[in-house]
Amino acid sequence: MKIIGLTGGISSGKSTVSRMLMELGVTVIDADVVYKSLALKGNPVWKAVHEAFGNEFFLSDGEINWKKLGEHVFSDNMAREKLNQVTHPLVKDEMVRILRKLEEEQNPPLVVLDVPLLFESEWEQWIDEVWLVTIPEQMQLERLMLRDRLSYNQALSRIRSQMSLEMKKGLSDIVIDNSGSIQQTRLQVQELLKDLLPSEDLE
Repeated sequence: MKIIGLTGGISSGKSTVSRMLMELGVTVIDADVVYKSLALKGNPVWKAVHEAFGNEFFLSDGEINWKKLGEHVFSDNMAREKLNQVTHPLVKDEMVRILRKLEEEQNPPLVVLDVPLLFESEWEQWIDEVWLVTIPEQMQLERLMLRDRLSYNQALSRIRSQMSLEMKKGLSDIVIDNSGSIQQTRLQVQELLKDLLPSEDLE
């Protein structure tokens, strides 16, 4: 079973590529989905955030106030690092558990781990290959401003809070250019899968 790490910058189109992979028959384990599950009230990430940041960042129903917490950590490098330190190991452990169970029960030829902060969390050390989804920074800024209704400075701050796409390119095995059409991106993905999946799955 080959393990590929899929990553990219914020608003680079990683989720689009992840959906394409699933449509083409690839098993994808999404770190964001795992994170959100673990962050539900009473679960491990919820407990870690509560212990690290206190009641200030929780709603009246006890759930995490993601908007307020996001604004805080994107404006404070130390707070962002603290959040990552207390939550990322929990997500990684759960993804490894899911991966091992999948290997035991199904053992597919290929599994993709969709991880936004793959390099920042040093996950590349335990996967076989890294695929990076990339677009020019100006396009990244415009997409993020539109998607999250952010100002230019807010969007730039969020992009700069991550390792740059240029730095990630140098660390990745494969770079997927997502600056063109959806079909152009899909063709790149299909080409990458030719040697990894049966041809009938790529039609």
